[in-house]
Amino acid sequence: MKRKRRIVIRYSEAFKHQIVNEIEEGHLTCEQARQKYGIKSPGTVRYWLKRMGKLELLPKIIRVEKPNEKNRIKELERQVRELKESLAETQVRYLITESQLEIVCEQQGLNAEEIKKKILAKRSSKP
Repeated sequence: MKRKRRIVIRYSEAFKHQIVNEIEEGHLTCEQARQKYGIKSPGTVRYWLKRMGKLELLPKIIRVEKPNEKNRIKELERQVRELKESLAETQVRYLITESQLEIVCEQQGLNAEEIKKKILAKRSSKP
């Protein structure tokens, strides 16, 4: 079986500085520079900018929060986790109860589906 040789491209420091300067001067964006010079990896030019250029040219995400907002998010995440656990527990109990009903109906010679319909009808008629 033939092994594929991986080709590693090394760019000179002068080439990297040229691209960083073109981006800093506003002539190209990171993506335009990558396409213009045939740089395959999408993160390469951004890495050069971080290392050699002005960091303000890189896209940033800034999240502004009120002091209590972070606590509120954690509280909501905790509630969601508890609700998921409760729902899973309820589903397990429902399946166990349904299985028990089917076993009892089978032992008594009753139709489990008719019993379920009667129970649902009683529940829906209650206010």
